[in-house]
Amino acid sequence: MSEPLTTPGEGFHPHLGDAAEQQQVPLRTRLHHVRADALDGDTAQTGGMRRFAAISGKTVGSEKLWMGQTHVAPSTSSSDHHHGASETAIYVVSGHPEFVFLDDSGPHPEEVRLRTSPGDYIFVPPFVPHREENPDPAEEAVVVIARSTQEAIVVNLPHLYALGQDDN
Repeated sequence: MSEPLTTPGEGFHPHLGDAAEQQQVPLRTRLHHVRADALDGDTAQTGGMRRFAAISGKTVGSEKLWMGQTHVAPSTSSSDHHHGASETAIYVVSGHPEFVFLDDSGPHPEEVRLRTSPGDYIFVPPFVPHREENPDPAEEAVVVIARSTQEAIVVNLPHLYALGQDDN
């Protein structure tokens, strides 16, 4: 026998009392159900993209993790940016977003473009400047993002370049 699904506004579980009782329970002593229609758009943003938090310190009390969605409109490119000390993992849900970074491991820095499809993953190390692009003229690209910090750190940059120690 399965339990009924939770409904919007019920917090984390429908069988644990009314909302007043739930607010007294510390955030880190229970599971949290964040519905797709309850994502928080009040996050750090980069031009050309919309970020929505699902799991964060603000939404569920997480201390070491941020997770959410990013939507990139058709024919759009984000600003160049990095995510500070966060490690970032990206899962492509829909569309064919491209991730661009500067590879300076050789004798001459080279711009690299990673072309993705639904089901692909991308890993972005801390402080690595990059940008997301959606070259498709008709379809929005949607990705799920997980970060090793509780909030969506975004440091917008004037251009794509290799960071030095003083730039962190």
